[in-house]
Amino acid sequence: MKKFLMMFVMLFASLTFVTAQTKQASIRFDKLTYNFGTFSEKNPVQKCSFTFTNNGTAPLVVNQAVASCGCTVPSYTKTPIMPGEKGEIKVTYNGKGAFPGHFKKTITVRTNGETELTRLYIEGVMEEAK
Repeated sequence: MKKFLMMFVMLFASLTFVTAQTKQASIRFDKLTYNFGTFSEKNPVQKCSFTFTNNGTAPLVVNQAVASCGCTVPSYTKTPIMPGEKGEIKVTYNGKGAFPGHFKKTITVRTNGETELTRLYIEGVMEEAK
């Protein structure tokens, strides 16, 4: 009887664990790259946003959004995004003090989702002020 009871408890615990694992958040971005095009050094601050959807079955939490450079500042939705809902990561690029020319920056996004790490890219060409 003890063996039967122990087997039942183990089976119940395993099923509970498997059920808990099936509910997971899933992030899907509308786009992964944004191109600012060409802009003047006189207007060095450029802004864009990346919209994403939680395609999973559990709430999605953005834990971190980090830029590859101090000239790029991301801000993101801090509250959990419920399944089917949308969130946003806003990015500000400030080219003041940077050399004119082409640039490409990376924003690394970490979540509790099935895909834990996603990289977003911004790029453009800052022309020298004349």
